Amino acid sequence: MSDQKPSGLWQNIRANALNLGTMAVVAAAALALIYVLTKPLIKHNQRLAQIAALTQVMPSQYFDQELLQHSFKLPHGEQLHQSADDLGYAAWREGKLTGWVFPVTSRNGYSGPIYMLVGIDIHGAITGVRITSHKETPGLGDKIDYQKSSWVDDFIGAKLTTHKWAVAKDNGDFDQFTGATITPRAVVTAVKASLDYLQQHQTALMAAAQAPTEEP
Repeated sequence: MSDQKPSGLWQNIRANALNLGTMAVVAAAALALIYVLTKPLIKHNQRLAQIAALTQVMPSQYFDQELLQHSFKLPHGEQLHQSADDLGYAAWREGKLTGWVFPVTSRNGYSGPIYMLVGIDIHGAITGVRITSHKETPGLGDKIDYQKSSWVDDFIGAKLTTHKWAVAKDNGDFDQFTGATITPRAVVTAVKASLDYLQQHQTALMAAAQAPTEEP
């Protein structure tokens, strides 16, 4: 008996392989087409998300030009635990600088780093704080998240010289959470750090804001 397979079987194998190859090419082309078609929408949605996040900490009355148009690389950004490529944003209204938005990272969270945006007006008062990412304990430390509570609104209007920058347990002006002190303490410290940063680097920040980077 011959060990060779019937020619019909080989033809079927070749046909199946060809069909699979054709399907793979068609699927890859379809994915590429979908990517090309949806890329502008994805970019548009990302832009809207950025705008929404920024305007939560810098209210619209502070600017008449989109904040994204006035982004700049943070000078001495390591003070806020940011990389050399991270961006800050300047708010301008009627040709005058009215405020700043800084990304800030606290490395002292209970469950890891806490990432936030902090808005500060030209007089050094907080205009808003939002936590953008964290891993704090659900039901306790996650109250820093605006979807859980409005605790971060307690910072609005606060300045370096008008508040004691600590939680109440440490004789400060900001409440902690029942059963959770480490998380709010970390946020208070980071928000104060943004005010210290602005005070120490106003000249460098102004120079950077005058030559904004391209929109992200």
